[in-house]
Amino acid sequence: MLSPPAAILVDLDDTIISAYGQPLRLWTRVTQEFSDLLEPRDTLGIAYSINAEAEEFWASPARHKEWRGNLGTARRMIVANALARFSPAVAFGDALADRFSEIRENEMHVFPGTHDALCRLKGLGIRLALITNGPSDVQREKLERFDLAKYFDHIQIEGELGIGKPDERAYFHAIKALSVSADAVWMVGDNLEWEVAAPQRLGIFSVWLDAHGVGLPSNSSVQPNHVVSSLLELAELVDAAQAKYSSRSYR
Repeated sequence: MLSPPAAILVDLDDTIISAYGQPLRLWTRVTQEFSDLLEPRDTLGIAYSINAEAEEFWASPARHKEWRGNLGTARRMIVANALARFSPAVAFGDALADRFSEIRENEMHVFPGTHDALCRLKGLGIRLALITNGPSDVQREKLERFDLAKYFDHIQIEGELGIGKPDERAYFHAIKALSVSADAVWMVGDNLEWEVAAPQRLGIFSVWLDAHGVGLPSNSSVQPNHVVSSLLELAELVDAAQAKYSSRSYR
């Protein structure tokens, strides 16, 4: 029987907020906007090249830690590296990168049903901690913009604490702040290393949020304890676990 949690650690980007997911679609859109300038080059090919360069860039944990606080500059570097493979040379790579950043910022939004899900979890008596990487000003702006802080008993931002996921100290700090033990905590998020593998090593029940329905990579060595498509589905899972636990307790 699935034991209900006393507390849940919740990721922010691409768990609560649609922020950075499905970048190829956006790179395709941006390169199409610049198609007149990119001719006679293949705009779709350029989009794939930039996306591949970005995947390789962010695959390095050290590089991720170094640059996730300065995404705009990192995107310019990624685009410049990708476009260097094309001939004749493209001289407006920064404009492509900045347009991508502009669209990302303008179209960022809370996933449908998320506010209701967080309210429901609070109503079930679950203590909630937001645990997110990134700089303080950027992440705090998102919390204010989307009116999210009110749901959380503890808010933990890498830029304020000085420690981020997947450093085990980040999880232990949040657990201590909630006054619960690791075996009474769930973690939910979209990153298989930060919100699944690393918490599992600490005895935390880990839920992978697959908002876009892409499924686990075929070569993934990480196996979540559970998979949901939204925080609303997570709330339903917790509700069902509590009901089953209560029913068993009164037998």
